[in-house]
Amino acid sequence: MAGHGLSSHRPPGVFYSTPSYVADVRRVVDALQWKKFSIIGHSMGGNIAGMFSALYPEMVESVVLLDSYGFLPTDPEEIARVMRQGFDEMLQFDKKREEMKERLYTHEKAVQRLMAANPNLSEQSACILLERGLAEVEGGVVFTRDVRINMKNIERVSMEQCLELKSLIQAKVLVVLADEGFEKFFSEPDQKKFTSALIQGYKDHKGIVMTVPGDHHVHLNSPERVATFVADFLQSNSTSYVSGEEVAKL
Repeated sequence: MAGHGLSSHRPPGVFYSTPSYVADVRRVVDALQWKKFSIIGHSMGGNIAGMFSALYPEMVESVVLLDSYGFLPTDPEEIARVMRQGFDEMLQFDKKREEMKERLYTHEKAVQRLMAANPNLSEQSACILLERGLAEVEGGVVFTRDVRINMKNIERVSMEQCLELKSLIQAKVLVVLADEGFEKFFSEPDQKKFTSALIQGYKDHKGIVMTVPGDHHVHLNSPERVATFVADFLQSNSTSYVSGEEVAKL
């Protein structure tokens, strides 16, 4: 995704948002000349997968959401406040951009820095992410990500909008949640009350929902807890190889 790994950064003054990422995915799909495909998305990637699958339902065969609900609703009463926070962060960043200097690290210090910011990552997982997350420069290494990706997302949708978009998805859906994952550590308080409605919406449309032991990065830290379910789901022609009526804690 733009701003991550070795991908290009957005131009100065441009926000990172889910619709922009969806447009990027569509550009890549067009370049590859794909007509029908499946999407696996983790966290933010799951939100991109959800919106893409709603906007282009005829193109997506299967969707796998890893510790993601596909959409992230915001209480309408909070939308203005959160959006303003995102605008203010960007405006302040633009004013200070020219004064900011890239910080140099050794590889070991960079690993420590990433693990400090993401305490759920194992050291091995951090090193895997930094294969594309660091660039060598004179005197050490620098992080390749655009710091703006950590700013408050200004793209906000209500629960009603999320449910309407979700209803447009034609693909079969697998949701793999972590019992110590996104909802517990990452969701804003007002968003937690919406997650059960989203999950029920997937199950009502024969989606498969399960919970595995682990944290937000379980697919990276302990891939064996996730991989078999994902592989079986993608290879199955049926949406009911596991019951979608109940959350299965596995």
